[in-house]
Amino acid sequence: MERKIDSTNQFVSQARKSTLPSADRLQQLAISESGFIFDPVSGHSFSVNETGIIIVRLLQQGKDLPAAIAELQNSYSEQAATIERDLMEFISLLREQVDSTL
Repeated sequence: MERKIDSTNQFVSQARKSTLPSADRLQQLAISESGFIFDPVSGHSFSVNETGIIIVRLLQQGKDLPAAIAELQNSYSEQAATIERDLMEFISLLREQVDSTL
């Protein structure tokens, strides 16, 4: 059964909002076109693929989880549940990189 996530699903948004790095914190990251990300606060850097670039930019814009899922669904032919799972895994890894300096 496909689980549909949309911006009206307040429970999912609120439950996961605390797991998202803040847009302000993500704004501090410098992202190259090739996916090289530099964190000037810590001096650390890491790389992401093309999809990772899209996700970081969506989060920098302050998009919440349902909005990011919707935008990724428009770009990729995957079900919302698959996108949500992959997005949450990426966000967890991103949070480790970004929060390691806080």
